Amino acid sequence: MPRSPAPDAHLAVLTASAWFRSLPDPLQAWMRAHLRERRLRPGERLFSRGDTPDGLYGLAQGLVRFTGVNEAGQEAVLVVLNPPQWFGEIALFDDEPRTHDAWAESAVTLWHVSQAELAALLAEQPAWWRHFGRLLTQKIRASFTAVEDLVLLAPRARLARRLALMATGFGTLDGQSLRVLRVSQEQLASMLALSRQTVNQALKELEAAGALRRARGAVEVLDLDALRRDATPG
Repeated sequence: MPRSPAPDAHLAVLTASAWFRSLPDPLQAWMRAHLRERRLRPGERLFSRGDTPDGLYGLAQGLVRFTGVNEAGQEAVLVVLNPPQWFGEIALFDDEPRTHDAWAESAVTLWHVSQAELAALLAEQPAWWRHFGRLLTQKIRASFTAVEDLVLLAPRARLARRLALMATGFGTLDGQSLRVLRVSQEQLASMLALSRQTVNQALKELEAAGALRRARGAVEVLDLDALRRDATPG
């Protein structure tokens, strides 16, 4: 699909990202000038594992699902991203192929900056690498937390922790939070290495505690602090 400069109406979503707001003004201005809009239909694939890296993406609208597939064709859902999220910076650092498949879970609006443009910019402004490094370290921290949760947390606490992280954009929303998380029980089960039945039971318990409300293909967060309290080892 042809791309065009990101419209001003979408800039409020873009600047809601704590990461983008932390950038120095000249870098923010450069990003705005080079961002191009891209739209995907539900079920459309953005990129595949093994693809040549093509730059950095900012998610403005809709949901993007990241998956891996084994030789038998079984899909593992790693994460479902809500706006505003930035991704693609891993390949920016090592220029290696994409590590996973990325799919449009719904109608999606993205902003894209090409790999070549970013490489040229960072060659001229090497001090700006650290700002993209912060995106990378956020994902490393989240990955370590996920591994720790698999070992230390009971299913209910593991689910509460993941929902709390999703509600805060994995730390990118800077004090804000999402109320409705568009994610299915099957996807939560895949992310957390649990059965769907176990996820369903944990959701019922968290709903009875007043932390959330279940909906079809979604979870409504009613009490983020209650989720966080539940997400403790024990």
